[in-house]
Amino acid sequence: MTGSGTTERLVFVGDSITDAGRDRADATSLGDGYVRLVAAALPGAQVRNLGIGGDRAVDLEARWDRDVAASAPDVLTLYVGVNDTWRRFDADDPTSAEDFEATYRRLLDRVPGSPRLVLVEPFLLPVRPEQQGWLDDLAGKREVVGRLAAETGATPVPLHTVLTAAAEHAGAQELAPDGVHPTPAASQLIADAWLAAHRSGAPSAADGGAKRSA
Repeated sequence: MTGSGTTERLVFVGDSITDAGRDRADATSLGDGYVRLVAAALPGAQVRNLGIGGDRAVDLEARWDRDVAASAPDVLTLYVGVNDTWRRFDADDPTSAEDFEATYRRLLDRVPGSPRLVLVEPFLLPVRPEQQGWLDDLAGKREVVGRLAAETGATPVPLHTVLTAAAEHAGAQELAPDGVHPTPAASQLIADAWLAAHRSGAPSAADGGAKRSA
């Protein structure tokens, strides 16, 4: 809740992991992934899913003003990065960590209002030998997300760390059969990680909310 009798508005923007098959013609559709699970855990919140499968940071930038600026979030979750790595290997279309950071900073500069920010670290669980080589590329994007969360006072969600640890016990294919897209079990882990970060990062009345410096 943002205040007495006020419904907290949670907006999630990202790629297919956020999208999770939502009906884009229905503004209330949450898809079948972690966003729906978060909404179920927070029945008093108003939740909006703005994920689009395949999006990279530059794709979010292209639709940012249309989709995000008009959404008036109290809490804005930004979850992007794995496609910026994936396109290097399946389409010979790389995004350097420097370019990813420059785009990500522009997104943060254009956040509407003063919502609390939640920045989710992209994850990859290699299930094929060649995907081991993707990890170095993704590491640069993960580092950017973590550093910008620290700079801006955003709440970080260390998702790659969480799911890598879970995969050691459950197996990577049980969590993401292609290394990227989560199973229902992994979606629950993502939702749990988001909820834990959200609760631990909630500002106190004395704080007056999270601070952004970038």
